[in-house]
Amino acid sequence: MKITKEQISNGIWILAILLILFTPIGFHVRVWVNKVVAVVVSPGTVNKNEQSVLEDYHWDLVDREGNKMNLISHKGKVVLINVWATWCPPCVAELPGFADLYKDYGDKVVFAFVANDDEDKVSAFLDKKEYDLPVYFQASYTPKVLASNSIPVTYILDKEGNIVVNKTGAANWNSDKTRALLDNLLVE
Repeated sequence: MKITKEQISNGIWILAILLILFTPIGFHVRVWVNKVVAVVVSPGTVNKNEQSVLEDYHWDLVDREGNKMNLISHKGKVVLINVWATWCPPCVAELPGFADLYKDYGDKVVFAFVANDDEDKVSAFLDKKEYDLPVYFQASYTPKVLASNSIPVTYILDKEGNIVVNKTGAANWNSDKTRALLDNLLVE
């Protein structure tokens, strides 16, 4: 049986798809694709009449050193919450933007990067990438209004607890639009 050019081409495509779907090479390709998407996707705000309100701020979180933090201690402040995992390509893709945003707003806005992952994997990942982010792990149930079946999911809360941003999927969090939103929320 003679192999045709079309069969060789099909075999190469099948191999490429298998590599993308089932190997670490594929993970990096998916991260790259999500980075490209995130560059053009700037998160939008929720319409004022459709905004949910975080009324129950009781959410126990623990940082990598074992220090406890309850979200209630940040009531009345602008808060950015991102739920992510190391095994999630869109999560990994958007972290560099978050790192840059945190460098500039970390002393003005409360950031909580809630890892939905194994603590050792998270620590190794953050150390390898040299990210200096306030990462937490859940120690109690997520407030209902912040619960999501997808990651990454990011919420930005104003000082009254209104969820002004509710974004699932990768986005450019270091955009001028996001910075302008945070600046406006901080002066309210």
